[in-house]
Amino acid sequence: MTRQRASTGKVNRRGFIRAAGGAGLLAAGLPGTARAGTFATGADGEPGSAPGPAEALRLLMEGNQRFAAGMPEHPRQSVAWRHHLAGGQNPFATVVSCIDSRVPPEIVFDRGLGDMFVVRTGAQALDDLVVLGSIEFGPVNYSSSRLLFVLGHQGCGAVSGAIKSFQTGIPAPGHIQAVVEAIRPAYLAALGQPGNLLDNTIREQTRLTVERLKRDPVLTKLIISENLAIVGGHYELFSGVVTLLA
Repeated sequence: MTRQRASTGKVNRRGFIRAAGGAGLLAAGLPGTARAGTFATGADGEPGSAPGPAEALRLLMEGNQRFAAGMPEHPRQSVAWRHHLAGGQNPFATVVSCIDSRVPPEIVFDRGLGDMFVVRTGAQALDDLVVLGSIEFGPVNYSSSRLLFVLGHQGCGAVSGAIKSFQTGIPAPGHIQAVVEAIRPAYLAALGQPGNLLDNTIREQTRLTVERLKRDPVLTKLIISENLAIVGGHYELFSGVVTLLA
């Protein structure tokens, strides 16, 4: 039963391009697969050489298509794999996402132990110290991690609350106001755009986070010298589908 289910959930190239919002890898601006190599996607298979950014993105998007279709494989979650990882790790990606309980990256992308570094803050908000340092940690210290994926999502409560604060002039309590201020540039960029203000602000927040990370001196150096790719995506709560953002 397990084998049959896993086989049904496999994704062909055409299906992957649909899952990527019709954009595919090239539209994401990814630099080929210079570091590509075999990377086992079974339950416990030990990975071969580290995948390049395009291959890493393919693994995430194929996992998301399995999750959205209700056919997750839950790879790399066995006792044997847990014991294997006790001696070290080689994650293939870093995911920066919101703290929303409905959008856990490991589940959304159907990945397992040791696959990803995950950094979560309200609306993927960045600061100049702890958050950026945590994001830099993976790409700097692990040559296996050459994809940085910023994941925004539909109906983000942090963005909704920030918009309410901007429109009423009432600040958020405590340190939550710092998150609100981090969202202000996205709100200002979304004002005047056609469509829904909340959705537009969410997408702008993801886009601006990607752009800021690309300008980070440490990450910029890795983009130039070590093929690091930074991309953004948007998660739909109802469908479970992640689409790539231009």
